[in-house]
Amino acid sequence: MYRHILIPLENTKTDEAILIHIRPLARLMQARLTIIHVADGFLARNQQRFGESDEMRRDRAYLDQRESELRADGFEVNSILATGNPAVEVLTAVEREQCDLIAMATHGHRFLNDLIRGSVASDVHHRARVPVLLVRA
Repeated sequence: MYRHILIPLENTKTDEAILIHIRPLARLMQARLTIIHVADGFLARNQQRFGESDEMRRDRAYLDQRESELRADGFEVNSILATGNPAVEVLTAVEREQCDLIAMATHGHRFLNDLIRGSVASDVHHRARVPVLLVRA
């Protein structure tokens, strides 16, 4: 059913919720995994002008660590470090990588908080052309 799962990660404790949840499903489906982190700070968005920031180096190291953990668990996995608008980059990666499921953790914010702060999960959920699995952290 699902052959390629995209997993957006934030480089926070929230990631654990989706990584724990997705392993049994991915194993059952024998799915490939792609993990993605979207750096959206000023330096990340202006990387070509300013070069790679310390934050981006930490993000790359984090993705490498997670990729190694998933490989050690027997998964076929690759990672993407993107820059820009998180929802747009996730949706772009889904198309480019030909993923058939997005699995992501959500903070469980309520309506007013989402209006003020925005919600990547909400944007992805409403705009994705593939199923989205949301796990509350």
